[in-house]
Amino acid sequence: MNGNQFGKLFQITTFGESHGPGIGCTISGCPAGVKIDDSYIQHDLDRRRPGQSMVTTSRDEPDQVSLLSGLEGGYTTGAPIGMVIYNKDAKSNKYEPFVTAPRPSHGDFTYSAKFGTRSWAGGGRSSARETANWVAAGAVAKKVLEDSIYDVQIKAHVNQIGDLRAPDITFEDMVSNSENNPVRCGHPSTAKKMEALITKYQKEGDSIGGSVYFEVHGVPRGLGAPRFDSFEARLGHAMLSLPATTAFEFGLGRSAREYTGFERNDPFTFDNDGSVVPASNNHGGIQGGITTGEVIFGEVTFHAPTSIVKKQQTVDWATNEEKEIQVIGRHDPVLPPRGVPVVESLLNLIVLDFMLLGGRINPDRIDGNPGVYDTDYHPANPQNE
Repeated sequence: MNGNQFGKLFQITTFGESHGPGIGCTISGCPAGVKIDDSYIQHDLDRRRPGQSMVTTSRDEPDQVSLLSGLEGGYTTGAPIGMVIYNKDAKSNKYEPFVTAPRPSHGDFTYSAKFGTRSWAGGGRSSARETANWVAAGAVAKKVLEDSIYDVQIKAHVNQIGDLRAPDITFEDMVSNSENNPVRCGHPSTAKKMEALITKYQKEGDSIGGSVYFEVHGVPRGLGAPRFDSFEARLGHAMLSLPATTAFEFGLGRSAREYTGFERNDPFTFDNDGSVVPASNNHGGIQGGITTGEVIFGEVTFHAPTSIVKKQQTVDWATNEEKEIQVIGRHDPVLPPRGVPVVESLLNLIVLDFMLLGGRINPDRIDGNPGVYDTDYHPANPQNE
């Protein structure tokens, strides 16, 4: 199975299935000298973990991360970082009815058709549980950015559930409010309405879709490339790799089709320091596949979770029967609330990778001092103490 890696210089490789012994990832290309420990990574994992509220699955996974390699004395060494998260609350028997009777709109049938087999419990490799790996890796990327000379700030929030859309809010509102409610919406009054709407569908044995809006501040101009490795192409690749995503937009997004060229174009001007800058930002911080230095913003759409209690039609190819099934188990009624930390993690991975590719951050060491061996983060000889 291919497709388990992401990134060029800061590259992650993930492994594991939903109901297997555990999941994990390796990171290649992390600069040396970054101070980090498992508690830093755990903070973001706790934001994504299941069972945290009534609008998430009740599966009770602690998602406790263990760092296995790539650190010495609390600092990264430049070697691959290995991390593992053991599954603690898998209940596979709920999935036995679907081994040869695929659940509608899941990966069950297509996985079996491609490989002739599959890990059937909990969706296996296709389960969104695997995104915990992305969050763990994204936390490492975030720490590298924090320890660099750049002030990159990334935040996302749930801006729509069903047909209920939050009004536009500031970046500061997202930071201040989105973690104060279970929906992770940065507009408090809308968050309450969203929670009620989710509960309504949950009681009906159904689910509902929604979207996540994000902003990235502090990215320098000049990152990215034309064509196949443009900044927006990498964004789209990452966001559409998220389970259940059906659309990704940046800048004006789909509404750009309603604009004339004159209306959409961002004219140039000089800022207070005499530097050339766009006077507006309809392009969402990216022009010609390369960052402009302005705010990068966009939206990711998630369809409704496919695991629902309502009765649905399928077939069992082993018995040659048509069947009516119910997907009984512990499943999210909506995905954007737990999708917020995953979107943020992917953004951290992308920004850092382009920073390394563009030479803005030294890929070997965070201090940017090649040849210097006597550093604050070099281990000390215990016999000299």
